Amino acid sequence: MINLQNFLATGNRRWFVVIGAIVIQFCLGTIYAWSVFTGLLTLPLEEGGEYGFTAQQAAWIFSIGLAVFAVFMVIGGRLQLRFGPRPIAVAGGIVLGVGYILGGILGSTFLNQLLFIGIVGGAGIGLAYVVPIAVGVKWFPDKKGLIAGIAVAGFGFGATLWVKLAGSWFGGLLYTTNLFSLPGVQSVFLIYGLVFLIFVGMGSMVMLNPPKEYLPQGHVLKPETTEDSPNGLSYQEFTTLEMLKKPQFYILWFMFFSTALAGLMVIYSISLFGIDSLQYAGAVPGPTQAAAVAGTAMAWYAIFNGLGRIIWGGISDRVGRKWSLFLMCSFQAFIMLVFFEMGTAVSSLIIAAAIIGFNFGGNFALFPATTADYFGIKNLGTNYGWIFLSYGLAGIAGPQIAGYFRDMAEVGDISTWATSFTIAGIACIVAALMSLLLKAPSK
Repeated sequence: MINLQNFLATGNRRWFVVIGAIVIQFCLGTIYAWSVFTGLLTLPLEEGGEYGFTAQQAAWIFSIGLAVFAVFMVIGGRLQLRFGPRPIAVAGGIVLGVGYILGGILGSTFLNQLLFIGIVGGAGIGLAYVVPIAVGVKWFPDKKGLIAGIAVAGFGFGATLWVKLAGSWFGGLLYTTNLFSLPGVQSVFLIYGLVFLIFVGMGSMVMLNPPKEYLPQGHVLKPETTEDSPNGLSYQEFTTLEMLKKPQFYILWFMFFSTALAGLMVIYSISLFGIDSLQYAGAVPGPTQAAAVAGTAMAWYAIFNGLGRIIWGGISDRVGRKWSLFLMCSFQAFIMLVFFEMGTAVSSLIIAAAIIGFNFGGNFALFPATTADYFGIKNLGTNYGWIFLSYGLAGIAGPQIAGYFRDMAEVGDISTWATSFTIAGIACIVAALMSLLLKAPSK
């Protein structure tokens, strides 16, 4: 029987690990497709809606999913150190798939969707998510930023697939599918759950750590930090407890929270905001056309989210993590502060969404790569999980801020959206300033 670990360690076969990572992340990216469901979930019962959720209820399903995702990423990081990466990736796929299947069958109420899609689905994503990052960086110590970006690029690109399949391709599964007489939303949950079971399992087959002391051909491990290194690389290994004693951890944690707040706020609200703003400005004939444009904007958001993970990761390998983080945070702050105005026209809404998605995607290349640079790769799965908890908190704060201000607005008033986006923009300004304090820690 072939030894898959040795097979992958030969020549350039380590790229099979990257392919498996992309397949897994493609499925996990379903959580970013949530906005495609919010229109139907919040449609009032008196207008023919099946659920009649409030905007904040729809936001809570998304927010709890993100929070549980972040918590289980820490758990998954510890488990993959003990049991190996492949079993944890498989377990994540099973939990995610079962969550969506049950959400499809039983998700007629808010509490059931919160449980099966938010909690169970989020747990599955968290278990599987850390595996491709930790495994990929170990196979590519010479390209940490780029590989961290590629390994999670599927997460952003996957959202495009799930948004378009549900909302528009082939007439939109939400509007054309009624499996077992279930409404469109629940039918899509059921279909997606079955797909996730199969494809996460397939991608997990190559989630194996490299052989001990593995280095790719031609790569030499530098023993010490060098002042002229663009990333201030520290090849020291920090345990989680040691990392938690360093100020760099808290700087990175707050920066990630701030930039994730902006990106997750837009993921949740782009459908609702697009419908509100385009109709208010008279940019489209009616709500159906506005919803279609908002869906297109979210699709471009997802595409550029995936591209941002790769491009920002590659940039950071060349110019350094610190300056890449500064540029990304500054760029995101600017676009969030003008997003409200750009949302009143079709083309500018799509452009703004793409830019926000591009910058948001950079988080998922820059922060794990910086964590690896500063605290080592041995405990990356666990250490990055602790930094990633900030993302879970942002997943509650961002959507809830947007949902709160939208619910409190009077009929026809869209000005409260500007308040939400301004809060996110200011948070990104603070993150940009904090990035200037970063330097590699000493042990």
